[in-house]
Amino acid sequence: MCGIVGYTGPRAALPILMDGLRDLEYRGYDSAGIAVASNAGGSAAFELRKREGRLANLDAAVAEDGDLIGTAGIGHTRWATHGRPTDANAHPHRSCDGQVVVIHNGIVENFAALRRELTERGHAFQSETDTE
Repeated sequence: MCGIVGYTGPRAALPILMDGLRDLEYRGYDSAGIAVASNAGGSAAFELRKREGRLANLDAAVAEDGDLIGTAGIGHTRWATHGRPTDANAHPHRSCDGQVVVIHNGIVENFAALRRELTERGHAFQSETDTE
């Protein structure tokens, strides 16, 4: 099982997302990640942090850099179905152009065929997951 949390509003997203992930940690033990949308410089960009292992690893990574500033974001705790528990396989995943960030619970049954088709079109994958 996995857990998803999201927030958009007037407050800083990071503390809300991390609190939500703490509440959902029992749903995923192998990795966790967050994406925060930032409008720094006038254009929207996503800052991602992902760590394998328990949520404490993500907590430590977030505390180290402190630059996840924004009022909207998503978070995920993962229980692996496709791909090993690694930082790269943790959700969220970012599109090749960086414009889309996605989290997914469940299994994409035809992911191998989709991956082949997208690879032939020039997409580069960063993970072993069915979600990306």
